[in-house]
Amino acid sequence: MKPPLISASAAGSAGTGSRRYFLKSLTAGAATVGVGVAARLQAAESTSPAPASRSPMRLALVTYELAKDWDLATIIKNCQATGFDGVELRTTHAHKVETDLPAEARKEVRRRFEDSGVVLVGLGSTFDYHTPDPVKLKRDIEATKEYLLLARDVGAGGVQVRPNGLPPEVPVAQTLAQIGRALRDVGEFAAQHGLQIRLEVHGDGTSLLPNIRKIMDAADLPNVGVCWNSNQTDLAGDGFDANFDRVKSRIQTVHLRDLFLAEYPWRHLFARLNGIGFAGFAMAEIPHSADPLRVMRYFRALWLALQDRS
Repeated sequence: MKPPLISASAAGSAGTGSRRYFLKSLTAGAATVGVGVAARLQAAESTSPAPASRSPMRLALVTYELAKDWDLATIIKNCQATGFDGVELRTTHAHKVETDLPAEARKEVRRRFEDSGVVLVGLGSTFDYHTPDPVKLKRDIEATKEYLLLARDVGAGGVQVRPNGLPPEVPVAQTLAQIGRALRDVGEFAAQHGLQIRLEVHGDGTSLLPNIRKIMDAADLPNVGVCWNSNQTDLAGDGFDANFDRVKSRIQTVHLRDLFLAEYPWRHLFARLNGIGFAGFAMAEIPHSADPLRVMRYFRALWLALQDRS
């Protein structure tokens, strides 16, 4: 913690501990403290990161795993009850927001979210593009496009995809380039409909941030970005900050594990996200619980506390 800008006795007479109050006091008394000191304090005020209380980041729920058996009505009701601003619907779960939905049902999903105030952040798929099988690769690309049309119709902001590993029989650089080309293909399609493609930082080897950066460079589209996944591998190699910096301009969404896990630098993650002005959704992947609303409330409280927010 930085030392106080004025003495404790001055702080007590000021009647408030805010930096802005002290800045005004120092400026008003510039004849005593010197114009140069006041000017430096004004410069610090204008360049300091916004306090976490003004953070634009919002909290959402991933329906894997806590909500996998909930229907849409339950998802919306529980998010409203616990202060979660949005939700990412994982495909193949009980809410059944899938590509076989007819047009009217898609309109109804969109209407329900719009009326509720809960944001449908996106659709979470398991499509991946690392496979050496060209038939499966083509199938996953085309299936992604179908889900992008679904996302457009139900009012979601994009579709999450993922790599899931590095085939040992294929050179790493070749696989990373292939994933990037596939992302460019689906990204161009997504752009036509005003949507994002979000690559989850996922998979053995593919979750390493230098590899994710290479994939992003190969994709090279502004609407193709990263879902930061809060993996332990975020700390590998050059360390957390270097890995964060590799993709910080491409982060579209964030997935969160249990925030009580002391081996991960949660407070530092939130400070870095707030430091870059991240205005997207941090989304909780919460394991199954017999008391889900209580767990969601605790999760939100800890998420706020780790940012010094209330």
